[in-house]
Amino acid sequence: MRGYFAIGAERISKPMNLGSLLRTAHAFGASFFFTIEPAFNAQAVKQSDTSDAAQHLPLYTYDSVDDITLPRGCALVGVELTENAVELPSFFHPQAAAYVLGPERGSLSPALQARCDHLVKIPTRFCINVGLAGALVMYDRLISQGRFARRAVNPRAEPEALPEHVSGAQKVRKKAPVSEDSDA
Repeated sequence: MRGYFAIGAERISKPMNLGSLLRTAHAFGASFFFTIEPAFNAQAVKQSDTSDAAQHLPLYTYDSVDDITLPRGCALVGVELTENAVELPSFFHPQAAAYVLGPERGSLSPALQARCDHLVKIPTRFCINVGLAGALVMYDRLISQGRFARRAVNPRAEPEALPEHVSGAQKVRKKAPVSEDSDA
């Protein structure tokens, strides 16, 4: 898989939800996890993080939106039910992305929404659990990358097989001629 992704949550207040989100991030292959202004010690989520994800991927905790640091070229993607957000099934996922979800009883802060490079929304009638929302975003990223066979056109048909990977011919680069005037 090309690129990488991370997932995080702003002002999360329920350890069980954070543990579930961490475990799902670990299962989908996230590169790191982050929290912004969590309401509890984010390291203390052992009860619901049964994969012990915090031992397998970095966990960063930021005290405020201003403190967030992401790798160069990493797009910050907010997940929020707003009018101006792109619906998730239509969203083109950046190769390097950090997805951030809002708190259980609220929305992403205006400061964080302003900081995001993209806003996406899951096309539901109302907000859903933060752990479930994170899982849907990660699943959508996975299937949008085209690594799987196309779906069958009806329930009885077999999925189309992926075409076999074809490598190009070997390229041999010629060395540049060394001129007599050079110091080489």
